[in-house]
Amino acid sequence: MGVRPPQSNSGDDGPEVIEFGIAEVAAELDEADLSFPATGAEVVSTLSDPRIDYNAKGHAVALSEALSELDRDRFESEQELLNALHPVFERYRNSRSPGVIERVRAALPL
Repeated sequence: MGVRPPQSNSGDDGPEVIEFGIAEVAAELDEADLSFPATGAEVVSTLSDPRIDYNAKGHAVALSEALSELDRDRFESEQELLNALHPVFERYRNSRSPGVIERVRAALPL
């Protein structure tokens, strides 16, 4: 998923779209040297277990945590991995309230 960031009058050319959820995972995979079929452990290892934003407010979860919620660990293609992760990120987006650490991370410019 992705959304357009709020408009600012600063004139800087920031990103046109803020990626989160499976869109962010897809972007990470596009930059990685990973071939499928692959296991969840191989995906996590290759991508260095990035924190993936699950909403536009910057609330994030480690990819390994999201993958641990799946009932499978082997993916024949990138699309199969993204399809499996989609409901996990939707659940996070709809039901998780960010913890203190996630709120502090979202508030700090990185």
